[in-house]
Order: sequence, then C-alpha cells, then structure tokens
Amino acid sequence: MNQILSTNLKQNKKSPEKKSWFKFQFTFSLLIIMICLFCISSYFYHLQKEENFSDRLITNYNIYRLYSTPENNPQSESSNGLFGIIEIPKINLYYPVFSHLTEDLLKISPCKFYGDQPDINGNICIAGHNYDNSLFFSKISTLSVNDEISIFDNNGKQYLYWIYDIYEVSESDLSPILNYEEDEKILTLVTCNNFNSNRIIVRAKQKKLS
Repeated sequence: MNQILSTNLKQNKKSPEKKSWFKFQFTFSLLIIMICLFCISSYFYHLQKEENFSDRLITNYNIYRLYSTPENNPQSESSNGLFGIIEIPKINLYYPVFSHLTEDLLKISPCKFYGDQPDINGNICIAGHNYDNSLFFSKISTLSVNDEISIFDNNGKQYLYWIYDIYEVSESDLSPILNYEEDEKILTLVTCNNFNSNRIIVRAKQKKLS
C-alpha cells in the first residue's frame, strides 16, 4: 500500500513538469507559426507591391505613347528607359520591358540585357523573375513550339515571333545569348527554374510579315 502511495506521489510531482513542458512547446510552436505567417504575408505583399508598380508603369507607358508622335518619340531606349512591351496571349503575359538590366529593375518588370531593336538582325535577350505565381516569367515553361510572342516598340509597332525551342541550361551557359545566325531576328526569354539552379530558355524567331 505504501508503495502505491509513493508511486502516485511521484507521478503527481512529474505532472506539473510535464504540463510546463507541453505549455512551452505549444507557445514555441505558436510563435514559429506566427513568424512563418508573417514572413509569407510580407513576401506576398512585396510581390503585390511590385506587380502594382508594374501595372502603373504600363499605364504611364501607354499614356506616354498615346500623346507622342514618331517625331518627338524617337526609337531610342534612352528616351524613357523602356525597350517596349512584351505580350504572350497564351499565358496572359503583358509587361513593359526595361532597356537595361539591374537587380532593382528586375524586381519590377522584365529587362532586356542583350541585343538591339526588333527591326535589326540579332538576338534580343529578355530576363524576367520566376515568382511561381503567374508573375513575370513564371509560366513561360508552359509554352509550346509555334506559340506566338509579340514585342511592341516605343512607337507602338508590333513584331511577331513564333517559338521554336524551349529548354534548360546551367546558369553559367551563355550559348542561348551568343548562338544565333547573323541574318536572323531572334528573341530569347530567360528565367530561373526554382527547383534547381538551371535557367529556362524560350527561343523564338521573328515572323516575316507580307
């Protein structure tokens, strides 16, 4: 009988300690969840802020084009810092493209980092972030051969391209930039594959309009 009472007393002594430990675990877990939720909310708020900025940029760009003429709006990228507009109807993509690339600009909209104007032979390379949520170039890997891409220059002229290749390369592979025929007009889109360190490449050729 004494042994049973002694055992019960020991169990009762341990019970508050267990409760205290479970309480600590619960509080700690709750704190971690709150921190994670805050980080996720901050991340999506930041993305939405950049998307809104890009939307305003499109609006301002279209107003600029509406009230300008070829005489006062020369085909010069330095006139407004923008290369033009890229549109891919299949994935509902429509963004202004900056005429050069910096880390800050790349957070706002796609950037041209190689090439000349669409009416000049060569390879126009445009990079865009992959946000995995339909922003910027996150869906270009779902495109198919023969899908169309449009580039609009600063005078509103449209250049049509058809996709002829989609593939991945390592982040140090420069072949998508440098490999092209001198008499061709090529468009190369570049974004990250967030599941590895590779780059997703979409290559398109300009259509010859009759």
